[in-house]
Amino acid sequence: MTRFLRVFCLYACFWIAAATQVQAQDWPARLIKATIPFGPGSAADVVPRLVFERLSAELGQPIVIENRAGGGGVVGSAAVAKSDPDGYSLLAQSSALTVAPLLFPNASFDPSRDLASVFMIGSGANVMIVPKERPWKTIQDFIAAARAKPGSISFGSVGIGSAVHISSEKFRYAAGIEATHVPYRAGPEVIADILGGRIDLYFCPLATALPLIREGQVRALVVSTPKRVAELPDVPTPAEIGLKDADSEIWFGVFVPAKTPREIVDKLHAAAEKVLATPAMQASLAKLGLEPRPMKPADMDDLVKRELAANQELIKAAGIKP
Repeated sequence: MTRFLRVFCLYACFWIAAATQVQAQDWPARLIKATIPFGPGSAADVVPRLVFERLSAELGQPIVIENRAGGGGVVGSAAVAKSDPDGYSLLAQSSALTVAPLLFPNASFDPSRDLASVFMIGSGANVMIVPKERPWKTIQDFIAAARAKPGSISFGSVGIGSAVHISSEKFRYAAGIEATHVPYRAGPEVIADILGGRIDLYFCPLATALPLIREGQVRALVVSTPKRVAELPDVPTPAEIGLKDADSEIWFGVFVPAKTPREIVDKLHAAAEKVLATPAMQASLAKLGLEPRPMKPADMDDLVKRELAANQELIKAAGIKP
């Protein structure tokens, strides 16, 4: 009986491996579902939609997009992590992937264990914008006012654990100020309250902020990145005003369930890299304030692990809570 079971297991493993190989060779053979774990209209929604439209044409199969917001991206991300690892469930995430799961103990998934990286779309800056009616002309003015009245400042984000949330928290902690976090479901809601003067600041994705800044509807005080951005040459970085470890960079990438066959991951990565390398796509991403960031899946996995460790330290040190 023992010998029979061994032989049976060997044959079973063989047929499973063979079936998986055939599945990978035929992929994609049908519609692909992509989940965006944030609300419509935010940068985390607009950026991947642009890529998926052209990636669909490259793959020869439709990509249907579903917005599944909640928990700073945790709800939609967990759903994909638990999906069948067959290459037909994609997750479009931002750098929020390395923050939100740490803040929600019931996240029910581990980004580094339950998801596999596929391709990086690009990266860019957030810019701190404030209502034009506020008296702060410079970031130094703002910090001085915030320190003079602890707890008087409010800042918006597209959800607890989102990339813009962590930009705000890193800056707040480095500057030594107290502020009240006001989470929203989507970017347009935050913008509406900034324009209406109902909140004090928003670390807004660059592409969304630029038109508002150029039209004089808001004032830009600092960018989140280590270097100044070309579109806002007069806006300083955190390091330039003496703040250590306050910079942050937002990135956008695509993931699949961890056990997705490597052959499928490689096919999807190659197709995406081809799309992202086209001048038209690079021009479109540049308009959104993003720079190309070509990266192999294994390198993306390493990035996720490093950021999870760093953000865990920040959350503990800054006392960030959901």
